Amino acid sequence: MTPEETWCAARRLQVSEYLATEAATHGTRFGRVGDWPAWHVEPYVSVWAIESVRSRGQVGWWVICGDLPTDYVSRSGLDNPRAAVRAIAIRWLDYAPHLHEGQAHPEITIGNGTPDPELAELLKSRAKLLLDWADDDSVWPDE
Repeated sequence: MTPEETWCAARRLQVSEYLATEAATHGTRFGRVGDWPAWHVEPYVSVWAIESVRSRGQVGWWVICGDLPTDYVSRSGLDNPRAAVRAIAIRWLDYAPHLHEGQAHPEITIGNGTPDPELAELLKSRAKLLLDWADDDSVWPDE
């Protein structure tokens, strides 16, 4: 295997384990993880298409993982990995101040909900980088 294939295989396993934990913890149902990332910049970030449970063969979720927190969003209204990256980044920017202060967010939970200024700063910095990538057409050659 090439270094890229090894890195992607490790991220795919990470995504699978993360989704299994999320399913056990929150009862969310996920379909199959794609064989290859829908988009990635090795060794920093990968976005994975997750099959819908209701509509087999269709993307139901997007998962991001790499050198950043692993997270997921529903595909609803997010037709491609670029849109998913933007949505996750915006969500993280919205959540970071709550995390910094230890305040509950009305819609999002990342971590255990206790104040975590270090994680809040990580979310903000990664979110800004993700938004830069989402805005950069050269990063998305397949579109």
